[in-house]
Amino acid sequence: MAGRRRVAAYGVLRDGSGRVLLTRASAAADFPGVWQVPGGGVEHAEHPADAVVREFAEETGLVVEVAGLLSVVADVIRLPAPGVALHSDRIIYRVTGVSGSIRNESDGTTDLVAWITPAEMTRIPLMPFTAELLGLPVVPLPEDEPPAAPRLAHGPPAAPRLSYGSPPTDRRQRFGAYGLVTDPQQRVLLTLIADGYPGAGHWHLPGGGTDHGEQPASALLREIVEESGQLGRVVELIEVSHFHNPGALGPEGRPLDWHGVRVVYRVVVESPTEPVVTESAGGSTVQAAWFTWADVAGLPLTDVAERVLRR
Repeated sequence: MAGRRRVAAYGVLRDGSGRVLLTRASAAADFPGVWQVPGGGVEHAEHPADAVVREFAEETGLVVEVAGLLSVVADVIRLPAPGVALHSDRIIYRVTGVSGSIRNESDGTTDLVAWITPAEMTRIPLMPFTAELLGLPVVPLPEDEPPAAPRLAHGPPAAPRLSYGSPPTDRRQRFGAYGLVTDPQQRVLLTLIADGYPGAGHWHLPGGGTDHGEQPASALLREIVEESGQLGRVVELIEVSHFHNPGALGPEGRPLDWHGVRVVYRVVVESPTEPVVTESAGGSTVQAAWFTWADVAGLPLTDVAERVLRR
């Protein structure tokens, strides 16, 4: 079974009576008839928060604005038709309505949008991440090819089922988890990017790309061990950001259209040791060190490290 990945963003919109706005998957989706919070894949070079606003407009007709970050989770779902294990990194925001009227999507991967009460949620099929998000029991999705949902009496024919093939080799989207890592003395742990990698010579937040099937917080703790030998504890989700470099020069020696989506956590190392970079770090990290806040001021920092440390 082939493994594929995508980054997706979703929004939770509630009304004054406790209902949540949900969308139902159409015949063009992988699991027709299953409900979830509005949202979908983050396009290349798109900020996840912008993706939520776009997806809400497409799927519900509403204009929304992001009001806060709720959670970041990952899951792996076996798709019924293509024989693909799809890993989704899901960024979930709290949103508020600005304008617009609710309407159904006519030719996409959803065919119905509705306000759903807590009692009604227990009687409809939900995507596992949505059920968990709303505090409801998680019911596994069917592993066999589901029957095609009936064509709606209104609107154009359903769009063809989406394909999750590999992206073009010169365009890459990467999801990574990083940490603002401190110890009881309030020193901060930073890593130095090796030559031949984007940002070479700059000090960076510990972390890196997540593996297929790996939760972002677990991936971060693994990366901290590999890059510095420290054992940390995740205590807070700080932010989700992104960067786009259409001409990044990677270790392959050729330009890449690079889009990175980064989730940042606050991490505490209770028993710090002298940082040691292990072979498992993969070569992108040449050094790791603890710094006082006064020492940090004179370091060449990556953009994300500078922004997070400034907070």
